[in-house]
Amino acid sequence: MTFISYAQNFEDIRLWRALKNVENGFYIDIGANDPTQDSVTKAFYDRGWTGINVEPMPNYYNALCQQRPKDTNLQCVAGETADDLTFYGIAGTGLSTLDPALAQQHKDAGMDVRSQTVKSRTLASICEQHARNRPIHFLKIDVEGHEETVLRGMDFTQWRPWIILIETPWERDQTWETLVTGAGYHSILFDGINTYYLAEEHLALKPAFDIPPCNLDEFQFCRGHNFSHPVTDAENHLAAALQRAEHAEAQLRAMQNSRAWRALQKLKNVLVRG
Repeated sequence: MTFISYAQNFEDIRLWRALKNVENGFYIDIGANDPTQDSVTKAFYDRGWTGINVEPMPNYYNALCQQRPKDTNLQCVAGETADDLTFYGIAGTGLSTLDPALAQQHKDAGMDVRSQTVKSRTLASICEQHARNRPIHFLKIDVEGHEETVLRGMDFTQWRPWIILIETPWERDQTWETLVTGAGYHSILFDGINTYYLAEEHLALKPAFDIPPCNLDEFQFCRGHNFSHPVTDAENHLAAALQRAEHAEAQLRAMQNSRAWRALQKLKNVLVRG
């Protein structure tokens, strides 16, 4: 079956190459954002995987609840402590953050930044409640400058994701990296957006990351993906017209199956014969 990629930068293709032999796998997505657009986990969910999605923005959280009913969806942030925190939301983007300085930069750039109070939970407590003894096949962290506090709230001696991918700056100057490498993880790849880490007990998966995604991965981008042909207004109108036509056809079938329709057809046949 062709692999449909939804992720922003081939993340799901790289992960699938390493983990495609795992059945009913499990993931944790910190900063899940939209359940489909640019989602690292959507393709896995479609293949029977489940996981935990942590997302504080109400619109994305509600969409996750609707589209990912088999996942555990949490409207909170992952942090170092269990406190109420100020979260700076930027609707319709993946730029929402807990970092006030970063929020101010976005505000100065003309973005609509709105603050709200959100619950914080440690990643360790989330794992204790929802992961229990399950293996965590990958952990994805995309939290716009809040990476260190997420990592400080995790106990890597008890929960050992096989693969961790964390959004990192282009300069690769992340001060928190020792929290990961010191916990027995090896940095194996930087894809321009994320750094991938492998648990030392799963280094046998490293060859899956040695070459970039290619035709041998037998994948296609989802409709409207930034790397594929953009969806035009005409295509949107066509899709809407097809949907209306399918609805009208369904109504016609329902009418034809009704008693009144069958009675009318019998009367018509009698009149024709007469």
